[in-house]
Amino acid sequence: MRRRQIGSYQVTVSLLRRLFGPGQPDPREALRPLYQQVVAHARQPHWYLQGGVPDSIDGRFEMVSALLALTLIRLESDPSQAAAMAFLTEIFVDDMDAQLREFGVGDMVVGKRVGRLMGAFGGRLGAYREALADGTDNGMLAAAIRRNLYADANPAAEQIDHVVAGLRGLSAQLALCDASTLVAGGCKW
Repeated sequence: MRRRQIGSYQVTVSLLRRLFGPGQPDPREALRPLYQQVVAHARQPHWYLQGGVPDSIDGRFEMVSALLALTLIRLESDPSQAAAMAFLTEIFVDDMDAQLREFGVGDMVVGKRVGRLMGAFGGRLGAYREALADGTDNGMLAAAIRRNLYADANPAAEQIDHVVAGLRGLSAQLALCDASTLVAGGCKW
């Protein structure tokens, strides 16, 4: 379990856990297999080779964001999964925090950067939700992909088509999966 140092708070929590037992397990841990699936899909080479998504820190963040958005959009259709959606988003935030620290971003600015990333993610989630709402209009999805995944790059039409087809295909696979099974990481998509 990863620990964060927040002043004397961490010391107090560690002391209390030793004195009174470990307490309740972190409910986010049950969603870690699903988050790992999201990241594994985002790392698939075809997005970067055939799809032309920039193989960079920003490009990889965008792919994780796109696939996490698909997952959250699927879970939104089941109101009983609201807590799972929140926990999955928290795992994403923790991962982004850890990645920024690994890249050498200092403690003083990590919170601000994570806040900006989450704001950006919220915008992307809305754009993908709207674009996927109509299962036949690839124009909106292509525009969202061009704007978010490629930033200043100028991808070929075939590259955008590849990403559109890939995201639509994954969205369709997610739609077929039972939400509880998906949350448990049991769906193969």
